[in-house]
Amino acid sequence: MHLLLIEDDLDLGRALLAALQLHGFSVEWWRRAADAPARLDDLDADAVLLDMGLPDGSGFDLLARWRRQGCRAPILVITAQGALQDRLAGLDAGADDYLVKPFATEELVSRLRAVLRRCAAQASEVWTLGELRIRPGARTAELAGEALDLSRREFQLLLELARAAGKVVPKSQIAQKLEPLGEPLNAAAIEMHVFNLRRKIGAERIRTTRGVGYALVS
Repeated sequence: MHLLLIEDDLDLGRALLAALQLHGFSVEWWRRAADAPARLDDLDADAVLLDMGLPDGSGFDLLARWRRQGCRAPILVITAQGALQDRLAGLDAGADDYLVKPFATEELVSRLRAVLRRCAAQASEVWTLGELRIRPGARTAELAGEALDLSRREFQLLLELARAAGKVVPKSQIAQKLEPLGEPLNAAAIEMHVFNLRRKIGAERIRTTRGVGYALVS
């Protein structure tokens, strides 16, 4: 999963970057409000970690702007401003969660997984779709109780389809999600990964909408 981190503190930013990558996230790190995208949807981030006290502006302004634009990506506020009115202001502005510094990395990762799980309409850390069981944190999946041997890209593809189960995920979105920090994958590479994933979970579980994208069906 791909995260956008907006944090101006160099030491904390480096520590978070290393810790999040260790837990399997890809991360883009920005240090100023001016560096952040005007529209969050342009980056296709799965979630955002947003500091409120930035050197050139307020994280509240970014949060409010993105929500006005209709952005639905989970946004977790990380800040030293722990007063009740600050927490309420952040949540009322559209934050999905609020974490006061200093915090343990394990708690941050746990809260991230919780908001991502809620976004995918899953009740627990194990995502259940028919006979499929997916554990995003452990990066493992099972089919009818049997462990699936998936490559990194195949697991990313399965997770992306599972996040929008039953809905068509456009090829352009898949291309970006499978390579969030580089050039998006081309159509041939996506088709190859879909073919391989179908072999492992059953062709009937991935429906193709020609010219648009793919959907995971139970």
